[in-house]
Amino acid sequence: MSEFDVVVLGGGAAGANAALAAASTGLNVALFDENPSAGGQVYRAPIDGPGAGIDAGSSADQQAGDALRRELAASTVTTFFAHPVWAVTGEYRVDATGPHGPVHCSARALIVASGTTERVVPFEGWTTPGVIGLAAATILLKSQGMLPGRSTLVAGCGPLLAAVAAKTIEGGGKVEAIADLAGTADWARTVPALLARPDLLWQGAKWWRTIRRAGTPRLARHMIVRVEPAGERLRATLAPCEAAGHPIDGKQTTVLVDCVAVGHGLTPSTEITRLLRARHVYSRTAGGWVAVADQDGRTSRPLLYVAGDGAGIAGAAAAATHGVLAGLACALDLGASNPSRLKRRAELARKAHRQAARFGHAMAKLMALRTGHVDSIAPDTIVCRCEDVTRAEIDAACEAGAQEVNQLKAWTRCGMGPCQGRTCGDVAGELLMRRVGAASRESVGCFSARTPLRPVEVEALTGEFTYDDIPIPKAAPL
Repeated sequence: MSEFDVVVLGGGAAGANAALAAASTGLNVALFDENPSAGGQVYRAPIDGPGAGIDAGSSADQQAGDALRRELAASTVTTFFAHPVWAVTGEYRVDATGPHGPVHCSARALIVASGTTERVVPFEGWTTPGVIGLAAATILLKSQGMLPGRSTLVAGCGPLLAAVAAKTIEGGGKVEAIADLAGTADWARTVPALLARPDLLWQGAKWWRTIRRAGTPRLARHMIVRVEPAGERLRATLAPCEAAGHPIDGKQTTVLVDCVAVGHGLTPSTEITRLLRARHVYSRTAGGWVAVADQDGRTSRPLLYVAGDGAGIAGAAAAATHGVLAGLACALDLGASNPSRLKRRAELARKAHRQAARFGHAMAKLMALRTGHVDSIAPDTIVCRCEDVTRAEIDAACEAGAQEVNQLKAWTRCGMGPCQGRTCGDVAGELLMRRVGAASRESVGCFSARTPLRPVEVEALTGEFTYDDIPIPKAAPL
């Protein structure tokens, strides 16, 4: 088993910068990520070879990602890419699988930078083939160089709407419409935060210019109520909605497309910090359950740190500076030399983080889970797609006396599938809270994290062997 001073879980903007900051102080650092290279969702590296049909090489995100990967390659950080982590213990032992077999290591301190999970509030037909998340669409566009479809409906809320639509149009695809849960007034309230980031304001303006030139309509305060197959295509029905997300009477719009790309915000990925029993709270405006941490990422558990959006949705730029803060805090707590210099670096990073996070927090509020949106889920709509648990089954469990989400899980199997509730957990918790009349999401709890954190093949842990390799003890004497 390899031993390190610090292990960082996650190679996105937060994790990579945390690893670099910690390594710059002389600590022995390891970085794990299930992707083949660093960058995470925003700075994802494109694939090599003939499969990439859309050129992303000149984008600002691509350039920032390339610079981050070069810096990481030139550092002393030991990297384990294409290594999904399936277990973490309280002694900060990390178990992962990789191309060459299982990897086990231990560390004095652990930095969790596991990013986010996309939230999709269920609607009729959301599990139909051809319906994908906005985050999945960005992976196709950025990494695979592929269009989501020849014609696409982009729906949901947040800045990914414009990003996906503009990139699809630039790649030669057609966006039939953008259905935005937010209204014009909602976006207007984000202007002060946008002014603090003129680079992002300019990027957004370029996206919308591309969208307008293509003649793509934006339907403000509209939501998907139904998606159904129509031959080889999809028919999506859109309805106007109120600010809370509940559909209202009005003219419905129908669009015929090859793909529906939909996303209703992001939730922090907290399964590792929950597994390690760090304290968490629920914050609707921060994306959901978040690990309680100080401004530098220190959690309630000694030498356990959280970096980036796991401490609350704040965006890629803020995640990068928060990663630096977590790496420096870890170095200080482990007794690194020249602490006064590290504290000066940390103060500069805090200032940069506050400025970057202002924009991210405004976007997070725009993507917050809407109560009316959850109320509108029809009884026969699947909420947990891993176990095919419907809204009606969740309501029945509540009527039968379920008061806490893990009780709901035991009675319905909601959250027991391969994703362990990452997809359905936020919505299931909201449904339970509203059904039983609880005062807060804390009162109904969150799903308990379990090992393995990700589905893992037994072969990946055992290696190749035959029955002849299995030792058989001699039979006991009669």
